[in-house]
Amino acid sequence: MKTRAITGFFFVVALVCATIFNEYVFSIFFGIVGVLAAKEFFTICKTEETKPLEGLGLVTSIVLATIAIAYFLGYIELKYFGLAIPLFSLLFISSLYLKRAKPFHDIAYTLLGIWYGTIPFLFFIGLGFINGDFNPYIPMGFLIILWSNDTGAYLSGRALGRTKLFERISPNKTWEGFIGGVLLAMGVAFGLSYWFGTLTKLEWVMISAIIGIFGTLGDLVESMLKRSLGIKDSGSILPGHGGFLDRFDGLLIAAPLVYILLTLF
Repeated sequence: MKTRAITGFFFVVALVCATIFNEYVFSIFFGIVGVLAAKEFFTICKTEETKPLEGLGLVTSIVLATIAIAYFLGYIELKYFGLAIPLFSLLFISSLYLKRAKPFHDIAYTLLGIWYGTIPFLFFIGLGFINGDFNPYIPMGFLIILWSNDTGAYLSGRALGRTKLFERISPNKTWEGFIGGVLLAMGVAFGLSYWFGTLTKLEWVMISAIIGIFGTLGDLVESMLKRSLGIKDSGSILPGHGGFLDRFDGLLIAAPLVYILLTLF
């Protein structure tokens, strides 16, 4: 418990500092986390029957992250994302030479690792540049709302939890905890509309609803992944907390949806 608390403290401090320091630290930090999350996915999915193309997958993730960072920082145009397309083609072509029994299983897990591990963090980086110039308050607000949702769900679940939310996947989650988490997230978001500004009260509350609902579903999806692989944690890089996929499970589903919402507005 002590190890978990210490790790959690320094983890939060690192995220806050990386988010508010400047646009370069923010972009590079979360770009690296996205690549490491993909690597983690490749590692846990590796079996005798299925072996993701880890080398090419990581190169593709790095190129995507580099292009995205350069785009958000204003160094290149959107069209340069096309440079990543040959790498995706190479994933298929290279499998011709590997003589694997089920090559499309390897390809599928590689593509999924990039999509599930890296791309959500690129959307999260995009939240910092949603209005063009770098603004740390939106991604910082996203993280605060996400943590508030987790805290509200835990406290409500402990105090009031009776009705199982998704017992097959996560026996400890309850509807009462889910509702409590969403309500606390909305309350915190309303406060952020005064402290952080940037967005309207309605936008902050809509963001909190997305994070509360889809952040919880993201947690369940990651639990489903671990159950299907027969593992407890996705990694061990964060003592007492598991891996990057464990700690950012809510972000993986919610961040792209929040980005889409704000770009539509």
